[in-house]
Amino acid sequence: MTGVNASRIKDLLAKTIGPTPWYWNTFPSFQSLAGQRFVWTHHGEQGPIGHLVTLGLAQEPDKARLALNTYCRPFLVPPNFLGIWCPEGRNIRVTCFDPDQLKAFDLAEVAGWFKPSSDRIYAATAPLAEFEVPLMLAPGMHNVEVPKELQTVDELIVPTSYKAMSNDDPAFALFVFYLQPGLVEVLPQQWFTAAQYRVGQQWITRAARDPESHRIFGECFGLGTFLLEEDGRRLAEWVSTNAL
Repeated sequence: MTGVNASRIKDLLAKTIGPTPWYWNTFPSFQSLAGQRFVWTHHGEQGPIGHLVTLGLAQEPDKARLALNTYCRPFLVPPNFLGIWCPEGRNIRVTCFDPDQLKAFDLAEVAGWFKPSSDRIYAATAPLAEFEVPLMLAPGMHNVEVPKELQTVDELIVPTSYKAMSNDDPAFALFVFYLQPGLVEVLPQQWFTAAQYRVGQQWITRAARDPESHRIFGECFGLGTFLLEEDGRRLAEWVSTNAL
């Protein structure tokens, strides 16, 4: 046992943002610089806009200002911006929007085509800033050019699939972005291999850092809540497990 409080890890995990559409209830509601309150809406599982998650003003949530397809995660960018990260082809895309500049659009604009498309984010307003990093970065620390609009975020932990050359190689990795100094650390999950797990059916949905122990913890769909060793690559223990 690591001595890390399991109850605290479970509480922290409940507040950790996961991917659209399954974890949309974890998305942060927030107030913009102009004092406007924004909320998220999930559009059910059926129909031409089924599974989509949209952002709108609290007083008019039916008027979408941002639409997210699968596997997107929003995050707050202090003091008043909104970030979105998502897989985009063979890259991880990180964007930053000013909520006050987002223009409303009719959901008919995304009905039908958006969900089955490879597009992850739809907005009538371009992001303030964005950058991408390739999914095939080698393990270790890398320099990355981070736009100044995103440099107020201390750390962003991005779980992603990782190309394994054999069943014994890591099939998932955590990309840990240190946005202020412009760095990303690639941490292949040495424990998560096709030889040990059903990759695809089981996958890392979300991860964060415990502020007390500084260990990374996360959730693996179909398995449970895990805690990593200090190196961020090896499994320390299962905090809780799911019955399959």
